[in-house]
Amino acid sequence: MSTVNQILVTGVPGPVLDAETAKMFRMVQPGGYILFARNIESASQLRKLIDDLRGLSEVDPVIMVDEEGGRVSRLRHIGHELPSAQEYLERGDQALIKRHGALTGELMRLFGMNLNLCPVVEVSFDDEADNSLRGRCYGTTPQQVVEYAREFNQALRNEGILSCGKHFPGYAGVVVDPHHELPASHRTRAQLNEAELIPYFQMATELDSVMTGHTWYPCFDEKELPSSLSSNIIKNVLREEIGYQGLVISDDLDMGALLEKYSQAESIRMAVEAGNDQLLICHRVTSLAEAAQALKSVAMQDVDRALENIHVAKQKLESPTDFSEARYAELNAAVWDLRVDTLGEEQAKVRKVYKHKVSPVETY
Repeated sequence: MSTVNQILVTGVPGPVLDAETAKMFRMVQPGGYILFARNIESASQLRKLIDDLRGLSEVDPVIMVDEEGGRVSRLRHIGHELPSAQEYLERGDQALIKRHGALTGELMRLFGMNLNLCPVVEVSFDDEADNSLRGRCYGTTPQQVVEYAREFNQALRNEGILSCGKHFPGYAGVVVDPHHELPASHRTRAQLNEAELIPYFQMATELDSVMTGHTWYPCFDEKELPSSLSSNIIKNVLREEIGYQGLVISDDLDMGALLEKYSQAESIRMAVEAGNDQLLICHRVTSLAEAAQALKSVAMQDVDRALENIHVAKQKLESPTDFSEARYAELNAAVWDLRVDTLGEEQAKVRKVYKHKVSPVETY
């Protein structure tokens, strides 16, 4: 096993592990897996898939998922849909968010997941902007975001699931979806201090991980550079100024914002050297061995830092709870009750069909 490969978090091709993929995962020994709708067909199937992934791993893996509620929910494909952040904001009852966090944590433990890639701690400047955030923000002011995201975050962690604030420093000030191309934010450092950065300053000790987004900030880097590859943003601002000490995870390296300009090997090297500890490779799963090879070009001091932060984070991972279809049915019924209490019975019955305006890629 190559310990350095703990830096990699890979997607999984489908709902069942085929022999070739299992062989590759056993050989590479990535540090974690991220699951999407393509991996979920039923409750029992999902638990078996996760048990199989864990069975391949010599070191307990991080099993990640984007389970925010609303349109960014993987579990909605087999059960009731938890409300979105914006729907809680409109309802104005933080106790409902606390229930949401607890239910999410219980569901994730039941399936064997251990890190949820949320809460979104973005400040919504425009709820209709095409920046991938529609419906996903807890507020239009930094304090709203902190108050609502904190309720979710605490309840989730109380159930033994690690949390992740995203997408540092933020996508809210852009009008381009990073799934397709690199956005640019021309907000000044003073503006960022007054809005986007406040949730990170106030929640730095409460977030188990932080996800770095793909946005160019000229106020930090004069030359065009994604924030996920910027040491000015990750090492200087997030680590030094904000004082964040937890795990730093890159947004998906398979997104258009990076694919336009960088090879996979370049983005891997630059991302770790910029300060990321774990890297998401969500879709180019067959290139995992090549990604592992690329890690050999990363500066050793950055590899050592990343591995230490991963080790510390993994000490907090909780074991899955015992699975049963009956327990899943109970939790799914509780999701429905929360949905009714948040949206009202008639609106709760409406099953939304989400269509990405510009992004067909299933990453957030």
